[in-house]
Amino acid sequence: MSRKLEKFVVLFDNTNLLYFPGQFLSGRVLVELKDDTQALGLHFHVIGEGVVRLKSKRRERIYDKENYIDFRMRLLGEPGQPPVMLSPGIHSFPFKLGLPPGLPSTFLGKSGWVQYYCKAALREPNSLTHKNQQVFIVMNPIDLNMEPSILSEPFRCDIDHKLSKAMCLGSGLVECQVCLDKGAYVPGETIEITATVTNNSKVTIKSTRATLTETIQYFAKSKIIQSETRELASLKREKIRPNEMDQWHNEQLYVPPLPPTNLRGCHLINIQYDIYFIISPNNMEKDVKLQLPIMMGTYPFRTENGSFDGKLGTHYPSTLPILRPWLEEKTFK
Repeated sequence: MSRKLEKFVVLFDNTNLLYFPGQFLSGRVLVELKDDTQALGLHFHVIGEGVVRLKSKRRERIYDKENYIDFRMRLLGEPGQPPVMLSPGIHSFPFKLGLPPGLPSTFLGKSGWVQYYCKAALREPNSLTHKNQQVFIVMNPIDLNMEPSILSEPFRCDIDHKLSKAMCLGSGLVECQVCLDKGAYVPGETIEITATVTNNSKVTIKSTRATLTETIQYFAKSKIIQSETRELASLKREKIRPNEMDQWHNEQLYVPPLPPTNLRGCHLINIQYDIYFIISPNNMEKDVKLQLPIMMGTYPFRTENGSFDGKLGTHYPSTLPILRPWLEEKTFK
């Protein structure tokens, strides 16, 4: 059949390949033949799976997997029946099935992934099988309007930290208050940060910095086997001398295209987003970090009249980010 088979492809009706849980996945398998051809059957397989795979420090392979879709159908032929003769030309075999609710979003990480794809196999009587497959994307949306209302309110964190100028030779407090305009966002928005840092110590603060981070945790056999934290965006202010104060007034941190928090429906990969406010003393002490966890959704908050509660110039992405270059960048510490 290899000389007779001109084309063998899986085509989806939705050309952007993006689907939501509960929608219908529909399309056709296209077979183009040059001559009369016998076929025992055309098999179609829809697969959705989460996989975690990496090597430990001892070079041991760590692996775990869970299935979300495993659906098979025959588009041509019946078991135990003689071959079907297909005439020259183009043959189209339609398919349609409903995607289960609650599917986790497509995700590609360094040590694990959630992927969805269709496989087609055309079998001929001489046991030769021709195969092809096509990936599609699932996005399980998080509507912030369906989440706890407290997430739409300002989110505040305070800390008083003692800095030592030198061992037993003097110290003082650094007071810090940080406030975000809300506790949940969607890609395309900006995070408004208001902060007050009062340096009552005898140590100069080298800098202050606000950072948006993404933490990805990979699980196998219900245990965390890998955790990665990356810096996605940041703002920085310069030094604060002893007995001085610095204030941030609605400084804006842009949210890049990101998958939603937590990959709901997946038990192998967890995604968390945080704002870290970091105070760096000008001595040997470690940085002081305030952690403010935030939720990343898909649909933004709406106002009372039903419009999106977005700032002027906000552009909401319409697709799910699959390839993210910063996955290869240095992790946040």
